[in-house]
Amino acid sequence: MAQAPQRGGGGNDRNRRDNRNAPQDGPESDIVEKLVHINRVAATVKGGRRFSFAALMVVGDGKGRVGFGHGKAREVPEAIRKATEEAKKTMIHVPLRENRTLHHDGNGRWGAGKIMMRAAPPGTGVIAGGPMRAVLETLGVQDVVGKSTGSSNPYNMIRATFEALKVQSSPRQIANKRGKKVADLMGRRNDGASAPEAVES
Repeated sequence: MAQAPQRGGGGNDRNRRDNRNAPQDGPESDIVEKLVHINRVAATVKGGRRFSFAALMVVGDGKGRVGFGHGKAREVPEAIRKATEEAKKTMIHVPLRENRTLHHDGNGRWGAGKIMMRAAPPGTGVIAGGPMRAVLETLGVQDVVGKSTGSSNPYNMIRATFEALKVQSSPRQIANKRGKKVADLMGRRNDGASAPEAVES
């Protein structure tokens, strides 16, 4: 009497399918995504109004790279996906001091949005709110003080923050532009800091 074929291999096939769909380790796995703002927009067409959603996303690797993107679609998940893809394509690199804070203070402006950022000593944390905080956290900044003095529009604040980050430069970059060594620049800065004390005494 012939026996029916066993189906014990079905579990292995299912495990293989699960492993194939599981997220793979790679550069994309280190990306941190943050939803900054989502807005429902309406377009008036013949017969009524057609609604869609606009999403503003910020992505970063926490190691000095950050980007932002805007996406619009009929459904929220699709809008977020479009915004995330655009943000990953427009990432910029920002030099960080000791991998925790900015090298120097900076100001940024976009339209009516105005922001200022200052480097801070260890233990300060990220003192900033709203969209600016999302950008700094995904960038990997641990100690910074930020302030918005203009429009509270999230799009203007994000772009103003990126304008301030684009002008950040490290001592190594400045030394290369001037054709000098980093030690010469750092020594000159230390000499300048000690000069006022000599005058006061």
